[in-house]
Amino acid sequence: MAEKKTAAPPDVASLSFEDALRELESIVQQLERGQVKLDEAIASYERGALLKRHCEAKLAEAKAKVDKIVLNAGGAVGSESSNLA
Repeated sequence: MAEKKTAAPPDVASLSFEDALRELESIVQQLERGQVKLDEAIASYERGALLKRHCEAKLAEAKAKVDKIVLNAGGAVGSESSNLA
């Protein structure tokens, strides 16, 4: 079954990577204990899926920034855009 690609709700989109990951870990622990009602478990799972997608997007952004960091011929660290000037 394919995952729907929708924009994250504002409360998820505004979270830092660390805060989103912390909340996701909490949801996973709660679901693993199996001590929540079915409706709550489904809502938690859905929120967890949104948080997972948000964390993946934040990691992709960070990777793109790191990938742009380069060493110039003199060994100094710069970015691709600063080397084009």
